[in-house]
Amino acid sequence: MLASFSLGAEAARRHYRSHSHRLPELAAIPPRALPYPQLPLPFEIPGAQYLPLAWSDVKGWSDDDHLAAYKTFRSSCRSINAQTGAPDQKALGGSLGEPCRAAKSLEQADDAQAKTFFEDNFSPLRISRLGEPDGFVTGYYEPVLEGSRTQTEVYNVPVYRRPSNLFVRGYNQASVSLPNKGSVYRKIGRRKLVPYYDRGEIEDGKIAGRGLEVAWLKDPTDLLFAQIQGSARIKFDDGSTLRLNYDSYNGYPYTAVGRVLIERGIIPKEEMSMQKIREWMAQNPDGAKELRRQNRSYIFFREVNLSDKDEAVGAQGIPLTAGRSIAVDKSLHVYGTPFFIEGELPIESDRAKTPFHRLMIAQDTGSAIIGPARADLYFGAGADAGRVSGRLRHPMHFVMLVPKSLDPGLRAVRLPVPDPRPSEKIAKLFPQTDPKNPAKGETVAIAGPVPLPAPRPVIEPVREPRRHIKSRPHQQ
Repeated sequence: MLASFSLGAEAARRHYRSHSHRLPELAAIPPRALPYPQLPLPFEIPGAQYLPLAWSDVKGWSDDDHLAAYKTFRSSCRSINAQTGAPDQKALGGSLGEPCRAAKSLEQADDAQAKTFFEDNFSPLRISRLGEPDGFVTGYYEPVLEGSRTQTEVYNVPVYRRPSNLFVRGYNQASVSLPNKGSVYRKIGRRKLVPYYDRGEIEDGKIAGRGLEVAWLKDPTDLLFAQIQGSARIKFDDGSTLRLNYDSYNGYPYTAVGRVLIERGIIPKEEMSMQKIREWMAQNPDGAKELRRQNRSYIFFREVNLSDKDEAVGAQGIPLTAGRSIAVDKSLHVYGTPFFIEGELPIESDRAKTPFHRLMIAQDTGSAIIGPARADLYFGAGADAGRVSGRLRHPMHFVMLVPKSLDPGLRAVRLPVPDPRPSEKIAKLFPQTDPKNPAKGETVAIAGPVPLPAPRPVIEPVREPRRHIKSRPHQQ
Protein backbone atom coordinates (compact mmCIF):
# COMPACT_ATOMS: atom_id res chain seq x y z
CA MET A 1 0.00 0.00 0.00
CA LEU A 2 2.81 2.42 0.83
CA ALA A 3 4.48 1.98 -2.55
CA SER A 4 1.25 2.47 -4.44
CA PHE A 5 0.44 5.57 -2.42
CA SER A 6 3.87 7.06 -3.13
CA LEU A 7 3.59 6.38 -6.81
CA GLY A 8 0.13 7.88 -6.85
CA ALA A 9 1.34 10.99 -5.08
CA GLU A 10 4.25 11.33 -7.51
CA ALA A 11 1.86 10.95 -10.43
CA ALA A 12 -0.35 13.67 -8.97
CA ARG A 13 2.66 15.98 -8.62
CA ARG A 14 3.67 15.34 -12.21
CA HIS A 15 0.11 16.03 -13.30
CA TYR A 16 0.02 19.28 -11.35
CA ARG A 17 3.33 20.44 -12.82
CA SER A 18 2.24 19.59 -16.35
CA HIS A 19 -1.02 21.53 -15.94
CA SER A 20 0.28 24.39 -13.79
CA HIS A 21 0.43 26.72 -16.77
CA ARG A 22 -3.37 26.60 -16.93
CA LEU A 23 -3.79 28.08 -13.40
CA PRO A 24 -4.51 31.81 -13.08
CA GLU A 25 -1.62 34.07 -12.05
CA LEU A 26 -2.77 34.50 -8.42
CA ALA A 27 0.62 35.90 -7.38
CA ALA A 28 -0.07 38.98 -9.48
CA ILE A 29 -3.05 39.88 -7.25
CA PRO A 30 -1.81 42.31 -4.56
CA PRO A 31 -2.59 41.23 -0.96
CA ARG A 32 -5.27 43.10 0.89
CA ALA A 33 -3.92 45.53 3.47
CA LEU A 34 -5.88 45.03 6.69
CA PRO A 35 -7.21 48.26 8.24
CA TYR A 36 -5.89 47.26 11.71
CA PRO A 37 -2.77 48.41 13.61
CA GLN A 38 0.34 46.28 13.18
CA LEU A 39 1.19 45.50 16.82
CA PRO A 40 4.61 43.92 17.50
CA LEU A 41 4.69 40.26 18.44
CA PRO A 42 5.35 39.28 22.07
CA PHE A 43 9.02 39.22 23.00
CA GLU A 44 10.91 35.99 22.46
CA ILE A 45 14.07 34.68 24.15
CA PRO A 46 15.65 31.78 22.24
CA GLY A 47 15.65 28.47 24.09
CA ALA A 48 13.40 29.70 26.91
CA GLN A 49 9.98 28.79 28.26
CA TYR A 50 7.72 31.18 30.14
CA LEU A 51 4.84 31.11 32.59
CA PRO A 52 2.96 34.36 33.42
CA LEU A 53 2.37 34.72 37.17
CA ALA A 54 0.35 36.85 39.55
CA TRP A 55 2.37 38.68 42.19
CA SER A 56 0.70 36.51 44.82
CA ASP A 57 2.21 33.44 43.09
CA VAL A 58 5.80 34.71 43.45
CA LYS A 59 7.03 32.88 46.55
CA GLY A 60 8.79 35.19 49.00
CA TRP A 61 8.01 38.36 47.05
CA SER A 62 6.51 40.20 50.05
CA ASP A 63 9.45 39.29 52.31
CA ASP A 64 12.21 40.97 50.28
CA ASP A 65 13.89 44.33 50.84
CA HIS A 66 12.36 46.08 47.84
CA LEU A 67 13.93 49.42 48.67
CA ALA A 68 17.44 47.95 48.33
CA ALA A 69 16.48 46.45 44.98
CA TYR A 70 14.97 49.77 43.86
CA LYS A 71 18.20 51.65 44.60
CA THR A 72 20.17 49.13 42.54
CA PHE A 73 17.63 49.37 39.71
CA ARG A 74 17.94 53.17 39.67
CA SER A 75 21.72 52.78 39.31
CA SER A 76 21.12 50.82 36.11
CA CYS A 77 18.56 53.40 34.99
CA ARG A 78 21.19 56.14 34.94
CA SER A 79 22.97 54.21 32.20
CA ILE A 80 19.71 53.31 30.41
CA ASN A 81 18.37 56.89 30.44
CA ALA A 82 21.66 58.13 28.96
CA GLN A 83 21.52 55.76 25.99
CA THR A 84 21.00 57.16 22.51
CA GLY A 85 20.50 55.55 19.15
CA ALA A 86 18.61 52.44 18.14
CA PRO A 87 17.23 50.26 20.96
CA ASP A 88 18.74 46.89 21.78
CA GLN A 89 17.55 44.13 19.43
CA LYS A 90 17.11 41.55 22.22
CA ALA A 91 13.76 40.57 23.72
CA LEU A 92 13.22 43.50 26.09
CA GLY A 93 14.74 45.95 23.62
CA GLY A 94 14.31 49.51 24.84
CA SER A 95 11.26 48.72 26.99
CA LEU A 96 13.13 49.41 30.25
CA GLY A 97 13.25 53.07 29.28
CA GLU A 98 9.66 53.65 30.41
CA PRO A 99 10.04 52.40 34.03
CA CYS A 100 13.48 54.03 34.19
CA ARG A 101 12.02 57.41 33.26
CA ALA A 102 9.42 56.92 35.99
CA ALA A 103 12.12 55.98 38.53
CA LYS A 104 14.21 59.04 37.67
CA SER A 105 11.86 61.38 39.50
CA LEU A 106 10.82 58.99 42.29
CA GLU A 107 12.93 59.02 45.44
CA GLN A 108 11.29 56.10 47.21
CA ALA A 109 11.57 56.40 50.96
CA ASP A 110 10.28 53.04 52.22
CA ASP A 111 9.94 49.43 51.24
CA ALA A 112 6.18 49.59 50.56
CA GLN A 113 6.58 52.35 47.97
CA ALA A 114 9.41 50.50 46.24
CA LYS A 115 7.34 47.29 46.15
CA THR A 116 4.43 49.20 44.62
CA PHE A 117 6.73 50.70 41.98
CA PHE A 118 7.80 47.27 40.73
CA GLU A 119 4.24 45.92 40.78
CA ASP A 120 2.90 48.96 38.88
CA ASN A 121 5.59 48.92 36.18
CA PHE A 122 6.37 45.22 35.67
CA SER A 123 4.67 41.86 35.20
CA PRO A 124 6.21 38.68 36.70
CA LEU A 125 7.14 35.90 34.29
CA ARG A 126 8.61 32.56 35.37
CA ILE A 127 11.47 31.75 33.00
CA SER A 128 13.69 28.72 32.51
CA ARG A 129 15.57 26.88 29.81
CA LEU A 130 13.25 24.97 27.49
CA GLY A 131 12.36 21.63 29.07
CA GLU A 132 13.83 22.48 32.51
CA PRO A 133 11.83 23.58 35.58
CA ASP A 134 14.52 25.75 37.23
CA GLY A 135 17.40 28.05 36.50
CA PHE A 136 20.92 27.74 37.87
CA VAL A 137 23.07 30.11 39.92
CA THR A 138 26.70 30.42 40.93
CA GLY A 139 28.41 33.19 42.87
CA TYR A 140 31.29 35.57 42.29
CA TYR A 141 33.19 38.21 44.22
CA GLU A 142 36.17 40.56 44.02
CA PRO A 143 39.36 38.97 45.40
CA VAL A 144 41.61 41.03 47.66
CA LEU A 145 45.20 39.87 47.07
CA GLU A 146 48.66 40.75 48.32
CA GLY A 147 51.03 41.89 45.57
CA SER A 148 53.97 43.96 44.48
CA ARG A 149 54.53 46.59 41.81
CA THR A 150 57.86 44.96 40.95
CA GLN A 151 59.00 41.37 40.57
CA THR A 152 60.67 39.79 43.61
CA GLU A 153 61.50 36.28 44.75
CA VAL A 154 58.18 36.12 46.58
CA TYR A 155 56.03 37.99 44.07
CA ASN A 156 56.89 36.49 40.68
CA VAL A 157 53.50 35.79 39.02
CA PRO A 158 52.80 38.57 36.48
CA VAL A 159 49.40 40.21 36.04
CA TYR A 160 49.20 41.39 32.41
CA ARG A 161 47.41 44.26 30.73
CA ARG A 162 46.11 43.71 27.20
CA PRO A 163 48.89 43.30 24.59
CA SER A 164 48.94 45.74 21.68
CA ASN A 165 48.95 42.91 19.10
CA LEU A 166 45.67 41.42 20.35
CA PHE A 167 43.01 41.98 17.68
CA VAL A 168 39.23 41.49 17.57
CA ARG A 169 37.36 42.02 14.30
CA GLY A 170 35.03 45.01 14.39
CA TYR A 171 36.81 46.67 17.34
CA ASN A 172 39.52 49.24 17.55
CA GLN A 173 42.54 47.95 19.44
CA ALA A 174 42.24 50.99 21.72
CA SER A 175 38.66 50.05 22.74
CA VAL A 176 37.96 49.49 26.43
CA SER A 177 36.64 46.09 27.54
CA LEU A 178 36.63 43.97 24.41
CA PRO A 179 34.02 41.16 24.18
CA ASN A 180 34.50 38.05 26.30
CA LYS A 181 33.21 35.80 23.51
CA GLY A 182 34.18 35.22 19.91
CA SER A 183 37.38 35.01 17.94
CA VAL A 184 40.54 36.83 19.05
CA TYR A 185 43.69 37.05 16.95
CA ARG A 186 47.35 37.88 17.26
CA LYS A 187 48.22 40.44 14.64
CA ILE A 188 51.51 39.91 12.80
CA GLY A 189 52.54 42.85 10.64
CA ARG A 190 49.69 44.65 8.93
CA ARG A 191 47.54 41.80 7.63
CA LYS A 192 48.42 38.40 9.02
CA LEU A 193 46.14 37.13 11.81
CA VAL A 194 46.72 33.96 13.81
CA PRO A 195 45.07 32.60 17.00
CA TYR A 196 46.36 34.25 20.15
CA TYR A 197 48.55 32.40 22.65
CA ASP A 198 46.70 30.13 25.08
CA ARG A 199 47.19 30.00 28.86
CA GLY A 200 50.05 27.52 28.75
CA GLU A 201 52.02 29.57 26.22
CA ILE A 202 51.48 32.79 28.18
CA GLU A 203 52.53 31.14 31.45
CA ASP A 204 55.65 29.89 29.66
CA GLY A 205 56.63 33.50 28.91
CA LYS A 206 55.41 34.23 25.35
CA ILE A 207 54.55 37.84 26.23
CA ALA A 208 57.00 38.37 29.09
CA GLY A 209 59.40 41.30 29.07
CA ARG A 210 57.22 43.60 26.96
CA GLY A 211 56.25 45.98 29.75
CA LEU A 212 52.74 44.52 30.09
CA GLU A 213 53.06 43.64 33.79
CA VAL A 214 50.79 45.82 35.96
CA ALA A 215 51.58 43.94 39.19
CA TRP A 216 53.06 40.72 40.58
CA LEU A 217 51.36 38.10 42.79
CA LYS A 218 52.60 35.27 45.00
CA ASP A 219 50.57 32.37 43.67
CA PRO A 220 49.37 31.47 40.15
CA THR A 221 46.18 30.13 41.77
CA ASP A 222 45.44 33.67 43.01
CA LEU A 223 45.76 34.93 39.44
CA LEU A 224 43.53 32.14 38.09
CA PHE A 225 40.70 32.97 40.48
CA ALA A 226 41.07 36.71 39.88
CA GLN A 227 40.64 35.98 36.17
CA ILE A 228 37.59 33.81 36.84
CA GLN A 229 36.02 36.62 38.92
CA GLY A 230 36.92 39.30 36.37
CA SER A 231 38.23 41.85 38.86
CA ALA A 232 40.66 42.14 41.80
CA ARG A 233 42.05 44.44 44.46
CA ILE A 234 45.82 44.18 44.94
CA LYS A 235 47.19 45.44 48.26
CA PHE A 236 50.80 46.67 48.27
CA ASP A 237 53.21 46.88 51.19
CA ASP A 238 52.99 50.69 51.27
CA GLY A 239 49.24 50.48 52.02
CA SER A 240 48.05 51.49 48.56
CA THR A 241 45.58 49.46 46.51
CA LEU A 242 45.44 48.74 42.79
CA ARG A 243 41.96 48.10 41.36
CA LEU A 244 41.76 45.88 38.29
CA ASN A 245 38.86 45.05 35.96
CA TYR A 246 38.42 42.73 33.01
CA ASP A 247 39.65 44.24 29.74
CA SER A 248 39.96 41.39 27.20
CA TYR A 249 40.67 37.71 26.79
CA ASN A 250 42.70 35.54 24.43
CA GLY A 251 39.83 33.97 22.49
CA TYR A 252 39.72 30.47 23.99
CA PRO A 253 36.51 29.18 25.65
CA TYR A 254 36.42 29.02 29.42
CA THR A 255 36.87 25.55 30.96
CA ALA A 256 35.83 25.15 34.61
CA VAL A 257 38.70 23.55 36.52
CA GLY A 258 36.19 22.30 39.10
CA ARG A 259 34.42 20.29 36.43
CA VAL A 260 37.74 18.73 35.40
CA LEU A 261 38.36 17.62 39.00
CA ILE A 262 34.86 16.14 39.18
CA GLU A 263 35.27 14.26 35.90
CA ARG A 264 38.59 12.84 37.07
CA GLY A 265 37.01 11.66 40.31
CA ILE A 266 39.32 13.81 42.45
CA ILE A 267 36.59 15.84 44.21
CA PRO A 268 32.97 14.57 44.45
CA LYS A 269 30.41 16.83 42.79
CA GLU A 270 28.45 17.33 46.02
CA GLU A 271 31.62 18.56 47.79
CA MET A 272 32.87 20.86 45.04
CA SER A 273 33.64 24.43 46.03
CA MET A 274 36.26 27.06 45.30
CA GLN A 275 37.89 26.35 48.66
CA LYS A 276 38.19 22.65 47.78
CA ILE A 277 39.89 23.56 44.51
CA ARG A 278 42.34 25.86 46.30
CA GLU A 279 43.21 23.20 48.87
CA TRP A 280 43.88 20.56 46.20
CA MET A 281 46.00 22.92 44.09
CA ALA A 282 48.06 23.96 47.14
CA GLN A 283 48.75 20.30 47.95
CA ASN A 284 49.55 19.35 44.33
CA PRO A 285 51.70 22.08 42.69
CA ASP A 286 52.55 20.03 39.58
CA GLY A 287 48.96 18.88 39.19
CA ALA A 288 47.81 22.47 39.69
CA LYS A 289 49.97 23.64 36.80
CA GLU A 290 48.50 20.99 34.49
CA LEU A 291 44.97 21.72 35.75
CA ARG A 292 45.28 25.47 35.07
CA ARG A 293 46.29 24.73 31.48
CA GLN A 294 43.09 22.76 30.94
CA ASN A 295 41.47 26.21 30.95
CA ARG A 296 43.15 27.71 27.88
CA SER A 297 41.28 31.00 28.36
CA TYR A 298 43.38 33.87 29.73
CA ILE A 299 42.14 37.25 31.00
CA PHE A 300 43.92 40.58 30.62
CA PHE A 301 43.17 43.41 33.06
CA ARG A 302 43.05 47.19 33.04
CA GLU A 303 43.53 49.59 35.92
CA VAL A 304 40.43 51.44 37.13
CA ASN A 305 40.27 54.56 39.23
CA LEU A 306 38.27 53.31 42.22
CA SER A 307 38.77 53.77 45.93
CA ASP A 308 38.72 50.97 48.49
CA LYS A 309 35.14 51.93 49.35
CA ASP A 310 33.89 51.49 45.78
CA GLU A 311 32.54 48.20 44.49
CA ALA A 312 33.82 46.63 41.28
CA VAL A 313 32.40 47.97 38.03
CA GLY A 314 30.28 45.55 36.01
CA ALA A 315 29.90 45.23 32.25
CA GLN A 316 27.07 47.79 32.27
CA GLY A 317 29.67 50.35 33.32
CA ILE A 318 28.35 51.07 36.82
CA PRO A 319 29.53 49.89 40.27
CA LEU A 320 27.99 46.59 41.33
CA THR A 321 25.90 46.21 44.49
CA ALA A 322 26.81 43.31 46.77
CA GLY A 323 23.84 40.97 47.16
CA ARG A 324 21.77 42.74 44.47
CA SER A 325 23.80 42.64 41.22
CA ILE A 326 23.93 39.60 38.96
CA ALA A 327 25.78 38.63 35.81
CA VAL A 328 23.60 37.24 32.99
CA ASP A 329 23.94 36.05 29.40
CA LYS A 330 24.40 39.32 27.50
CA SER A 331 23.42 37.70 24.20
CA LEU A 332 19.90 37.13 25.60
CA HIS A 333 19.25 39.76 28.25
CA VAL A 334 19.37 43.53 28.61
CA TYR A 335 21.33 45.18 31.42
CA GLY A 336 18.99 46.63 34.02
CA THR A 337 16.46 43.79 33.85
CA PRO A 338 15.14 42.80 37.31
CA PHE A 339 15.11 39.07 38.19
CA PHE A 340 13.51 37.67 41.33
CA ILE A 341 15.54 34.60 42.35
CA GLU A 342 14.02 32.18 44.86
CA GLY A 343 15.13 28.94 46.50
CA GLU A 344 17.63 27.74 49.10
CA LEU A 345 21.38 28.44 49.16
CA PRO A 346 24.27 27.52 51.50
CA ILE A 347 24.78 31.09 52.72
CA GLU A 348 25.46 30.39 56.41
CA SER A 349 27.66 27.30 55.91
CA ASP A 350 28.56 24.56 53.44
CA ARG A 351 25.51 22.45 54.24
CA ALA A 352 23.06 25.19 55.26
CA LYS A 353 19.79 25.62 53.38
CA THR A 354 19.21 29.30 53.84
CA PRO A 355 15.96 30.60 52.25
CA PHE A 356 16.88 33.01 49.47
CA HIS A 357 14.23 35.19 47.83
CA ARG A 358 15.68 38.36 46.43
CA LEU A 359 15.08 40.82 43.61
CA MET A 360 18.36 41.30 41.76
CA ILE A 361 19.35 43.46 38.79
CA ALA A 362 21.30 42.33 35.71
CA GLN A 363 24.41 44.54 35.57
CA ASP A 364 27.24 42.25 34.49
CA THR A 365 28.10 39.27 32.28
CA GLY A 366 30.61 36.43 32.03
CA SER A 367 31.80 33.97 29.43
CA ALA A 368 30.55 31.00 31.51
CA ILE A 369 27.07 32.53 32.02
CA ILE A 370 25.02 31.00 29.22
CA GLY A 371 21.26 30.53 29.01
CA PRO A 372 17.99 32.35 29.74
CA ALA A 373 17.85 31.41 33.45
CA ARG A 374 21.52 31.43 34.41
CA ALA A 375 23.02 33.98 36.79
CA ASP A 376 26.18 34.71 38.75
CA LEU A 377 25.31 36.40 42.07
CA TYR A 378 27.71 39.13 43.20
CA PHE A 379 28.57 39.06 46.94
CA GLY A 380 31.13 41.86 47.25
CA ALA A 381 34.87 41.85 47.98
CA GLY A 382 37.12 39.92 50.33
CA ALA A 383 37.54 36.50 51.86
CA ASP A 384 34.04 36.22 53.39
CA ALA A 385 32.37 37.04 50.08
CA GLY A 386 34.70 34.54 48.42
CA ARG A 387 33.71 31.74 50.80
CA VAL A 388 29.99 32.30 50.21
CA SER A 389 30.20 32.67 46.43
CA GLY A 390 32.54 29.67 46.15
CA ARG A 391 29.86 27.37 47.60
CA LEU A 392 27.14 28.22 45.10
CA ARG A 393 26.19 25.78 42.34
CA HIS A 394 22.45 25.44 42.81
CA PRO A 395 19.14 25.27 40.92
CA MET A 396 16.83 28.18 41.66
CA HIS A 397 13.50 29.57 40.47
CA PHE A 398 13.83 32.60 38.16
CA VAL A 399 11.08 35.19 37.77
CA MET A 400 11.83 37.82 35.16
CA LEU A 401 10.18 41.21 35.61
CA VAL A 402 8.90 42.28 32.21
CA PRO A 403 7.89 45.92 31.61
CA LYS A 404 4.12 46.16 31.23
CA SER A 405 4.51 47.69 27.79
CA LEU A 406 5.55 44.18 26.65
CA ASP A 407 2.94 42.23 28.63
CA PRO A 408 1.20 39.94 26.07
CA GLY A 409 -2.05 39.92 28.06
CA LEU A 410 -2.29 43.70 28.21
CA ARG A 411 -1.45 44.01 24.51
CA ALA A 412 -4.16 41.47 23.63
CA VAL A 413 -6.77 43.66 25.34
CA ARG A 414 -5.78 46.57 23.08
CA LEU A 415 -5.93 44.47 19.91
CA PRO A 416 -9.12 45.46 18.00
CA VAL A 417 -11.57 42.75 16.96
CA PRO A 418 -12.10 42.48 13.17
CA ASP A 419 -15.36 43.84 11.76
CA PRO A 420 -18.16 41.26 11.45
CA ARG A 421 -18.53 39.80 8.00
CA PRO A 422 -21.58 41.27 6.21
CA SER A 423 -24.15 39.10 4.53
CA GLU A 424 -23.78 38.50 0.81
CA LYS A 425 -26.75 40.75 0.03
CA ILE A 426 -25.42 43.65 2.12
CA ALA A 427 -21.94 43.21 0.71
CA LYS A 428 -23.28 43.68 -2.82
CA LEU A 429 -25.23 46.79 -1.90
CA PHE A 430 -22.46 48.37 0.21
CA PRO A 431 -19.01 47.32 -0.99
CA GLN A 432 -16.31 47.70 1.68
CA THR A 433 -13.61 50.31 1.28
CA ASP A 434 -10.07 50.50 2.62
CA PRO A 435 -9.62 53.73 4.65
CA LYS A 436 -5.81 53.24 4.76
CA ASN A 437 -5.36 53.66 1.01
CA PRO A 438 -7.10 56.92 0.02
CA ALA A 439 -6.04 58.54 -3.21
CA LYS A 440 -6.70 62.27 -3.23
CA GLY A 441 -9.53 61.86 -0.76
CA GLU A 442 -11.14 59.01 -2.63
CA THR A 443 -11.66 55.61 -1.05
CA VAL A 444 -10.58 52.52 -2.86
CA ALA A 445 -13.04 49.69 -3.07
CA ILE A 446 -11.74 46.35 -1.88
CA ALA A 447 -12.12 43.67 -4.44
CA GLY A 448 -15.02 41.32 -3.74
CA PRO A 449 -15.06 37.59 -4.24
CA VAL A 450 -13.73 36.26 -7.50
CA PRO A 451 -16.77 35.90 -9.85
CA LEU A 452 -17.66 32.53 -11.29
CA PRO A 453 -16.86 32.03 -14.96
CA ALA A 454 -19.61 32.71 -17.45
CA PRO A 455 -21.66 29.65 -18.33
CA ARG A 456 -20.42 27.77 -21.33
CA PRO A 457 -22.49 28.65 -24.43
CA VAL A 458 -24.64 25.94 -25.90
CA ILE A 459 -23.39 25.12 -29.39
CA GLU A 460 -25.89 23.37 -31.66
CA PRO A 461 -24.33 20.54 -33.66
CA VAL A 462 -24.11 21.03 -37.38
CA ARG A 463 -26.42 18.57 -39.17
CA GLU A 464 -25.10 17.25 -42.47
CA PRO A 465 -27.62 16.30 -45.21
CA ARG A 466 -28.42 12.63 -45.17
CA ARG A 467 -27.04 10.75 -48.12
CA HIS A 468 -29.47 8.40 -49.80
CA ILE A 469 -27.95 5.30 -51.31
CA LYS A 470 -29.84 3.77 -54.11
CA SER A 471 -30.37 0.12 -53.67
CA ARG A 472 -28.83 -2.11 -56.20
CA PRO A 473 -31.52 -3.81 -58.33
CA HIS A 474 -31.82 -7.48 -57.66
CA GLN A 475 -30.46 -9.57 -60.34
CA GLN A 476 -33.03 -11.56 -61.85
